[in-house]
Amino acid sequence: MADPLVSTAWLAEHLGDADVQVIDATWFMPGEGRGEDSYAAGHIPGAVFFDIDAVSDPDTALPHMLASPEAFAEAAGRLGLGREATIVVYDAQGIFSAPRAWWNLRVMGFPNVRILNGGLKKWRAEGRPVETVTPAVAPSRLPSAYHPELVRDLAAVKSALADASAQLVDARAAARFRGEAPEPRAGLRSGHMPGARNLPWSGLVTAEGTLEDEGELRAAFEAAGVDLSRPIITTCGSGVSAATLALGLARLGREDVAVYDGSWTEWGGRPDTEVVKGD
Repeated sequence: MADPLVSTAWLAEHLGDADVQVIDATWFMPGEGRGEDSYAAGHIPGAVFFDIDAVSDPDTALPHMLASPEAFAEAAGRLGLGREATIVVYDAQGIFSAPRAWWNLRVMGFPNVRILNGGLKKWRAEGRPVETVTPAVAPSRLPSAYHPELVRDLAAVKSALADASAQLVDARAAARFRGEAPEPRAGLRSGHMPGARNLPWSGLVTAEGTLEDEGELRAAFEAAGVDLSRPIITTCGSGVSAATLALGLARLGREDVAVYDGSWTEWGGRPDTEVVKGD
């Protein structure tokens, strides 16, 4: 299995390669900033901006849900992306929103997607170059593709919880999981899905913004009660940090992990879903 991460040193060495494409997928929680502003202020040379909110399903009130395969292929084509390329995704925070774009691209049939370990944060700290110009890209025409095995919807999550066919692992902070802290989005109940386990995404990322090493990742999942040999579905507030758990699991060899796209914004906003408080 290929490592889902690349180092800043690797990217610096391969930045000019014709078969390497770089994506800035910086995204912020509502009210904390705009990814496009961060990109405009400085990005890795040649990087294009992937807008997690814009490249999404326009026919739902849920945030940044997966676009249709056809719409995604069109958006990826406008960015000049190619399925044969090695695509390196990063964000400004280190590892925060880049895993969502990494997962999104994998769902939509891009086989060779990597995440820059430490992101723009580490790149800048090492004094590596950034630019503010938007690169000219040659649009591509891509056929649509879709890997449904990497995605779960509400019905599939309900079924998995009912028959214990998969483990649900929630990436939200512990206080939100236990229902002790309010959700950042209005109108959502507090708590978690019955039977879900909690592993806050921040526990997988170092203070420097890099992913923890494999030993630390394995220990974190095991401490959360996750059986790494059984099926796993990850979830969070809106499907962003759930992808960080999927990234950590991919680093441990579990490339088959699915993400619940609607996550708590869907589950906690409905009257027909069971919500549990406490541990």
